[in-house]
Amino acid sequence: MRTLAALLGAALMCPAADLPSPEKLPANPDLPDPLTTLAGKKVTTKKEWQTVRRPELKELFQHYMYGRYPAVPAKVSAKVLFEDKEAFGGKATVRELALTMSDQAPQVHVLLSLPNRRSGPAPVFVGLNFTGNHSITDHPKVRVPTEWMRNSPTVKANKATEAGRGKSQRWPLEAIAERGYAVATAYYGEIIPDDPKVRGGLSEVLMPRVRNQHQTERPPEPDDTAAVMAWAWGLHRMIDHLTTLPEIDAKRVAVVGHSRLGKAALVAAAFDDRVAVAFPSQAGCGGTGPSRSKNPKAETVQRINSSFPHWFCGHFKAFNDDTTKLPFDQHCLVAICAPRPVLFTNATEDQWANPPGQFDVLKAATPVYKLLGVEGLEAEAYPEENKLIASRLGYWVRPGKHDMTPDDWKTYLAFADRWLK
Repeated sequence: MRTLAALLGAALMCPAADLPSPEKLPANPDLPDPLTTLAGKKVTTKKEWQTVRRPELKELFQHYMYGRYPAVPAKVSAKVLFEDKEAFGGKATVRELALTMSDQAPQVHVLLSLPNRRSGPAPVFVGLNFTGNHSITDHPKVRVPTEWMRNSPTVKANKATEAGRGKSQRWPLEAIAERGYAVATAYYGEIIPDDPKVRGGLSEVLMPRVRNQHQTERPPEPDDTAAVMAWAWGLHRMIDHLTTLPEIDAKRVAVVGHSRLGKAALVAAAFDDRVAVAFPSQAGCGGTGPSRSKNPKAETVQRINSSFPHWFCGHFKAFNDDTTKLPFDQHCLVAICAPRPVLFTNATEDQWANPPGQFDVLKAATPVYKLLGVEGLEAEAYPEENKLIASRLGYWVRPGKHDMTPDDWKTYLAFADRWLK
């Protein structure tokens, strides 16, 4: 397992104590130059990027937006709950694993699908799901989550039911296995619940509260770990185990996620170099969309912080009324991933996720890729629907609405065939 230093990169160059409070940051209405440090120094070499600016950006994103990256456990252990070597008519081996990350925390259950027809270790898509592993396949042995879940026709009193088994179309495991790829997914509520009023999952590990003699919680710090960072941390712990398996190619790990879990996937790629390719789907504001939005139909920082205050740390709320003071924008998060490939996928009717703004984010990250000697986004004009820009920084937009569909997966697989195979 890699150490925390390896996960986070080189030593951070801007200790949190030295960072200005949000109101003291200078205003910049444009997307900040990813190759200019907070102190105003222009970065012109690969070494300066790796040792100065990239660590600085990681620190800035933790301090002002996503909160602190949690401590890494000394060991992630796994227990196989069941294995079916003839799933999908013999096309895949399906396992469910129980991961233990702390003696004091609940387990996280991972559904793993391995293609049976492969010439060696398989590349793997790693991602979190919204509705439980049982919703992705109708296999009767897959566990129905007992953790808190958002109510729906198949979720009653915030508890999943058998009625949800096999109902999700967002993870076409059979089609993915046919293309030679593995999939590992877990219910995101097992990391932490998607509700600020619910303490469950790994909350006590990821977001500990220091209690005084009266057993009352301390007030939160403005850079406490928030939900998006916690979900990204959970993806890393899944990767910890997956990369020990002989069936998985540790050098061909992709992260994938939709909407808020697309935000987590991009953060996971930025904070862990073991991720070879990132596939954030319709991740919008706080993920793949710029905070400095020019799209009047797009979600704003103020709106997302009001609706989902637990997704981002306390400092991020200070930018609700003035995003020009952010010392970065989302192109800087993509730049941290350089030179690794990243694909943004969108839908035309989902203007809330700001598809054109996401295209601008990729363009603004391209100078970092070029500094590192590779191409970035190889397109100047916004593409037509269903036309994949398959450059190292890739983009695709389809007709339709906010969802993760089989057509999206066809695009992920086409991009993966280029960059993972």
